[in-house]
Amino acid sequence: MASAETDQTEALFSLKSYHVSEELGFILPDPLEELPPYYQPWMDIALRIPELAQSHELRSRINKMPLLSSNFLQKHKELRLAHLALSMMTMGYVWEEGEKDTVEILPRSLAVPYWEVSQRLGLPPIITHADAVLANWKRKDPDGNLELLVSLPGGESARGFFLVTLLVELAGVPAVKNIPTVINGVRCGDTEAVARGLEIISRSIEDMTDALKLMQVHVDPSVFYGIMRIYLSGWKDNPCMPKGLVYEGVQTAPMRYSGGSAAQSSLLHCFDELLGVKHEPKSASFLIYMRDYMPPLHKKLINDISLQPSLRSFVQQQDRKDLNNVFDLCVKKLLALRSYHINVVSRFITVPAARARQLRDQNHNSDGEMISRAPTALEERGTGGSSIMSFLKTVRDQTKDTLLPEASREIKHHS
Repeated sequence: MASAETDQTEALFSLKSYHVSEELGFILPDPLEELPPYYQPWMDIALRIPELAQSHELRSRINKMPLLSSNFLQKHKELRLAHLALSMMTMGYVWEEGEKDTVEILPRSLAVPYWEVSQRLGLPPIITHADAVLANWKRKDPDGNLELLVSLPGGESARGFFLVTLLVELAGVPAVKNIPTVINGVRCGDTEAVARGLEIISRSIEDMTDALKLMQVHVDPSVFYGIMRIYLSGWKDNPCMPKGLVYEGVQTAPMRYSGGSAAQSSLLHCFDELLGVKHEPKSASFLIYMRDYMPPLHKKLINDISLQPSLRSFVQQQDRKDLNNVFDLCVKKLLALRSYHINVVSRFITVPAARARQLRDQNHNSDGEMISRAPTALEERGTGGSSIMSFLKTVRDQTKDTLLPEASREIKHHS
């Protein structure tokens, strides 16, 4: 009898093997603030990126940097801090002079250790959401106020952008914790557990939307568009760098990687797989490609959720009004989050892009307004490389299609 119970416990879906924290979800708990002293030359530059970029000294400082071995980085948290520091330095090096004076080669002293650390973590050698957000925070004081470890040009807006994104991740923790409750409830036919888990998930998604609303309080759209955004851009499908980037000492052929993107957050991927959101082929292929920019165990979690019995089919088979309602509530909250994200992108990208085009058409002095300094090649694109508005609207519409038939008709009738 005892062994049968043990077998059943082992069969339960759990977050334990995926590097997901009970308190912080996908966020790295208590990231290190310092690397071993041997790596001080990296940290000396990484902690001064905004000022070195502003004085146009960043590239020359990195060019003089010694080539250090990555072998003395042993622990996971050391590797994550190293990847964050090397990522920020790489973005600064490539984009210090804007889109008009990009580089073709990342110097050996940066490229080689960056490649080695990336290989050990299973992350690409470019900035990712896992670096800039999940592993880039510390507690500033006992009251729980947060601060960044490493920043990019953009002052308070850069700080606000990364920390608000972190708060969105934090708001999603109860949802992540309750994914196993829902999966195990479906497996065991426990409708009460499924309903309970979905209620918590829907509240958590609503809290994520509320956290995202802080973006307009803490980030200036003209600073984001005119200064910060280029530093999050990659060298794949980017007309500024059509060949990509050569990582000197790694391989002679250029490599292409996409920049940082909200699509690299594992949260929404987990919700999509749990709720059964079906994306059309173009959106689906971009989202699946973005999973290569996540820590491997987070990517594995998303895949493993996708292999579970269908929650949506379970809800339909039960044909219980309360269960239908709470499932649809979850989908509606996800829909509201995606709709608000479109609002944010409009405010921070579409509107400033139109203003920048207007200034160019009028031949205004390019120093007159910050947004006119923004890269023209990125006007209609996300930093991850997607044609941003059409992509987000398609994804939102496919979320709407996940509603159960009756609720779906209701929403269409009102919209």
